[in-house]
Amino acid sequence: MIKPRTPAGVMELLPRDQIAFQRMLDTIRQTFERFGFLPVETPVMELSEVLLTKSGGETERQVYFVQSTGALEKSLDKGGADGLPELALRFDLTVPLARYVAEHEHDLAFPFRRYQMQRVYRGERAQRGRFREFYQCDIDVIGKDSLSPRFDAEIPAVIAAVFERLAIGEFTIQFNHRKLLRGYFEGLGIEGEAQLLVLRELDKLDKRGADAVRETLAGEGFGLGAEVIDKLMAFSQVRSHGHADALAKLDALGAGTPLFDEGREELRTILDQLKALGVAESRYALNLSIARGLDYYTGIVYETTLDAYPQIGSICSGGRYDNLAGHYTKSKLPGVGISIGLTRLFYQLQDAGLVGTADSSVDVLLALLDDAGLAHALALSQRLRAAGLNVETQLEPRKLAKQFQYADKAGIRFVVMRGEDEAARGVVTVKDLRRGEQFEVAEAELAAALLVEREQLRSAAGKA
Repeated sequence: MIKPRTPAGVMELLPRDQIAFQRMLDTIRQTFERFGFLPVETPVMELSEVLLTKSGGETERQVYFVQSTGALEKSLDKGGADGLPELALRFDLTVPLARYVAEHEHDLAFPFRRYQMQRVYRGERAQRGRFREFYQCDIDVIGKDSLSPRFDAEIPAVIAAVFERLAIGEFTIQFNHRKLLRGYFEGLGIEGEAQLLVLRELDKLDKRGADAVRETLAGEGFGLGAEVIDKLMAFSQVRSHGHADALAKLDALGAGTPLFDEGREELRTILDQLKALGVAESRYALNLSIARGLDYYTGIVYETTLDAYPQIGSICSGGRYDNLAGHYTKSKLPGVGISIGLTRLFYQLQDAGLVGTADSSVDVLLALLDDAGLAHALALSQRLRAAGLNVETQLEPRKLAKQFQYADKAGIRFVVMRGEDEAARGVVTVKDLRRGEQFEVAEAELAAALLVEREQLRSAAGKA
């Protein structure tokens, strides 16, 4: 007999945990749509030549390739396959977006505001909290030829609204600007490819610590002088606390190169727009150590952290890029976007006790005391469903204690019972398992009473 087990690196949930996860997905989706983003889904499989155009090396080693049995047999008949399999599973949602926009460019309205919430697949090394299959929830705004920096402020406003609604604790959206960084490097004499290498090292400050990064920058391959490293470290330690402080910190950076000044001016604009959008000052801050390792970011970069749980790391990140789909079209398609790795976030929130097991999505269990009551129970269930309630009907009579036990384990709050006495009086008995109380209500008023209770419960949960 084969032992039932899941592969390493996947998350499989019990129903009530799945409900909690699904409600987070629903909240994120609703918030994205409130800001005018449109849904997109792309196939889980992409052509390998399309998917790997902008990657290679380490990324290629993490990709799951797809080969049907028929294609494999055909390849073997020919004496072995040359190169890569034709298809591969997507490893993020950005490359599929680039292909999608390039392919449908003439059918889309620009700026194209899209959200996408789907699973992606990576051959991650199996370890706690790392997943090979996981949900990403992305938003991007793609422009045609150009895209105003004003969109750079809207993205964190969306994310602030998402995490406010998820109610997972205090958080801060930290941001920096690659033009500011590159301009500062230019002023220190760091040019060309060396800028990207220094960026990658500075991005490791939180993980490796200042001493380790300083040693690397002074060592072979960089060879930066102590004065330059001191300036880099001081620049990277700039943090803001509040809107006015962020503006003051930008002013205090002093004069710089034209690229530096351009990045600073864009950050000032973004800060002012965040204030106009009504985003609380405590929700955003400058953090000039953030670089985002990916080299396609060209403007603002974002990372979001939970204030009370810095060890979790970034729960949402992204930034501005100049040309999303340059490998697939001659059109210039700049954009800005951000991504929530929801599977990893959900796992970490559960681990930290910030997300609990949810109640069932079933509002009420209709108990069955005997076979004679089945027809009435079925009819009553349908009336409750028509009123907007989610109802499960017991189809076989059991002892009431067993039915209560079942409802409690499944997370169903209300159990409705109708015996001979209740039938004679036109009422039903409702057991509230959460409060440990029961009450009678006229059968004709049952749906309204349960809907009131459900709304009160949701309102209380929203305030918690």
